[in-house]
Amino acid sequence: MQRHGIRGLVLAVAAAAVLTAPLTGCSNDNTPSGVASQAASAVSAAGDALASATAEAGRKFGEFKNGVDAKGDVKLDDHVTTDSAGRSTVKVTVTNSASSTKSYLVQVDFRDKDGNLLDATVVTLGDVAAGASKDATARSTRTLSGDVTAGVARAVRH
Repeated sequence: MQRHGIRGLVLAVAAAAVLTAPLTGCSNDNTPSGVASQAASAVSAAGDALASATAEAGRKFGEFKNGVDAKGDVKLDDHVTTDSAGRSTVKVTVTNSASSTKSYLVQVDFRDKDGNLLDATVVTLGDVAAGASKDATARSTRTLSGDVTAGVARAVRH
């Protein structure tokens, strides 16, 4: 996990919390210390969600035994879209370059325009025939805002 990515996310969430706290009516404590407390809670929640998503990705890769690096077999669509639930999505295509049927595990990282990590998710594509391609959709684990991009963080096949 990139350290500056978390810091950027924390600053963005804190700024949003400080700017919107007086407008939301979520708390009657609009004192500077009350607003700061609300911002700290928002930052903590955002950091926890990102940590949870990256931990889950790590767990899934840990379970995928005897995998071979296959990042070169994976292509993402150029555009990240937003689904009806407000989650960021991107089309993932794997093309099996091996001589036999393989399964793939792909980690997709969602980032903001500055490259800060916003979320991570894992997609599994099973039984991809030799030389064939298969599509799936990577979906963020939570609602993301702003200009979101997606990239393949890692991919393995077995």
